[in-house]
Amino acid sequence: MMEANRIGEGMRSRIATVRSSALTYSATLLPRSGKGFTLVEMIIVIVITGIISGMVAMFIRAPVQGYVDSARRAEMSDIADTALRRLARDVRTAVPNSLRTPNPANSQFIEFLPTQDGGRYRVTPGAGALCGGAVAGNTDGDALSFDNTDTCFEIIGPPMTFAVGDAIVIGSTQSDGSLPYLPVNNAQSVRRMVALAGAGLQIVRITASAVPFPAASQLNGYRFAVVPAAQEAVTYSCGNLGVDANGDGSGTLTRYWKYNFLGAPSATPGGTSALLADKVSACQFTYDTSNARNSLLAVRLTITRGGESVNLYQEIHVNNIP
Repeated sequence: MMEANRIGEGMRSRIATVRSSALTYSATLLPRSGKGFTLVEMIIVIVITGIISGMVAMFIRAPVQGYVDSARRAEMSDIADTALRRLARDVRTAVPNSLRTPNPANSQFIEFLPTQDGGRYRVTPGAGALCGGAVAGNTDGDALSFDNTDTCFEIIGPPMTFAVGDAIVIGSTQSDGSLPYLPVNNAQSVRRMVALAGAGLQIVRITASAVPFPAASQLNGYRFAVVPAAQEAVTYSCGNLGVDANGDGSGTLTRYWKYNFLGAPSATPGGTSALLADKVSACQFTYDTSNARNSLLAVRLTITRGGESVNLYQEIHVNNIP
């Protein structure tokens, strides 16, 4: 009996050992239920995430679109403002009475002669005879004569710097800007620099002409303006104005220069050109000459992108005192 009990106890001990080993082996193979998720849980999380994302997108869309619109407006405004600032800087240095347009009330281009310097010319014979005495029949020596085809005169004031091909304009007085652009045989008031060029010059040698400077150019101020050969005449022109199918402006604002001096203004004069603004849908130059000495150039420029437009208006004072 005692032997049977010992055998029973041994069997129970072995069974307990086997059960403990089985539980230990199962625990090493099977993950704990707290470290995973079921397919249903994953679907619920995806649905909730989609709902939250949709709600966030609804609230963020308007601010993001507003930022994009503001950036586009700022870019259009910057393009238009830069172009108008360049135009204003050029016009303020223009030869007096050289600005002209095909239609003063509403034009799509303007033309003028830019200046880089200016001075006064001698009107009485000088003692030094820097021009070398009589020049081309001129008995006034270093003084500028309006009675014959003078080709040399002395500068009154500090010496100046010239380059061969620079032009001088004397006594531009016509409010329509026609005088500086007239051909040489029509007594234009513009002449080219020749022979001498460089710094510290006290005399101006200019191209010979079949006719003298026009008598109307002889003013009490005795002033002349220097037009650089690298620029010559300048035109600001708008072309192909309108709006395309995408809601963008189809026009451009272009600056033309170095195309010589033309008898009549042109929207595309040639020479060298540079694009100042694109996407232009409207452009207008209005030149008011009611005040002969202080005229006013009004410029309107509209840039359109994506069906949205930016309009800039600027008034530029034009000093027409020769």
